[in-house]
Amino acid sequence: MYSGITVGCFTTIGNKHVSRGTPCEDASCAVTRNGVSVVCIADGAGGKQYTDARFGSKCAVDTIASVLCDHFDALYAENREAAVRGYLMAKLRVEFSKIMDERDLDVIDRLSCTLLFAAVKDRRLMIGHIGDGLIARISSSGVSPFTMPQNDKEGKTFFVTAAHADNYMRLLKTTVDDCHAIALMTDGVQDSVYNEEAGLVKPVVVKLAETFSEGREAGEAALKDTVEKFIVGGSNVSDDASIGIMYFEGTSAPDAGALESSADKFGTSDESFKDLSVQIKPELVKAQEIITNKKAEEPAEAAETPSEPVKEEKPELTEVKEPEEIKQGKTKVSKLSVAVFCIGLLLAVVGIVLFILSKAG
Repeated sequence: MYSGITVGCFTTIGNKHVSRGTPCEDASCAVTRNGVSVVCIADGAGGKQYTDARFGSKCAVDTIASVLCDHFDALYAENREAAVRGYLMAKLRVEFSKIMDERDLDVIDRLSCTLLFAAVKDRRLMIGHIGDGLIARISSSGVSPFTMPQNDKEGKTFFVTAAHADNYMRLLKTTVDDCHAIALMTDGVQDSVYNEEAGLVKPVVVKLAETFSEGREAGEAALKDTVEKFIVGGSNVSDDASIGIMYFEGTSAPDAGALESSADKFGTSDESFKDLSVQIKPELVKAQEIITNKKAEEPAEAAETPSEPVKEEKPELTEVKEPEEIKQGKTKVSKLSVAVFCIGLLLAVVGIVLFILSKAG
């Protein structure tokens, strides 16, 4: 278990931007608050349409760092990864909308940027990454990618301003066991220290992380010196560069001198994920037909099992009509009864009259 965490970062303008007279579009942030240590970096999109990308990248790192420091427990405990990704992107859109209002921007794309972050509380670690750049894990046994650059075959990447940016964010929740340091970098640094064809992170990253063993000030000074001299200063067309380090004190560092500095290219084929999606489509259609038919063939008892209580329906009261024969029979009986009653009444009257006459005579 580590004894403490030191975080730091450094951002500088690339020579390509200096020669064009354009501002630095990268941003970085490293902070410890509420028992949470966070490192965030972002690379503002290049291009004439991304007029305010530098404001987007600065807003992105500040917003996400604040959210992670204030709400780490809730975000880490949520099992629905999509919900966490959606929340983080929603927070960015809220803050970006404020910048759009302040700067009178017509579209959010003008603030486009990538985003990489690492946040730790006790032993819990949360990693997030959208776009290009690299997050590397340094352990006692070596250094390897946590998350790799996200580019298509044409070199295009994804930004936090995309309509469905949360679908492209890679989110990892794990622990820091056997973790000595974490290094985050935009493509301005990544291109110099990472061989994507071989998946190899060069030993210099370990050496840069190790400078933080002497504290944040010494570590950030070493980042500045190395990046400005050997990365940005090594090319007239170098890009803006940002790098952030999260160093776990009291943990074992790998032997940088014993690490591989080169490796063979990965063997690959021309097959793409799009090919796989096309291939499975007819199989999926057939499978869905089988599933649908099976559902239709389920026993009635199973089909009638309600998911919610069913209200008992009261039977409707309807008029019951009698057959015509019964009606006619009832009519005949009724007329006979009246006739008998009348005859009886007449006989009674005659009897009374005769009785009165006999008394009188």
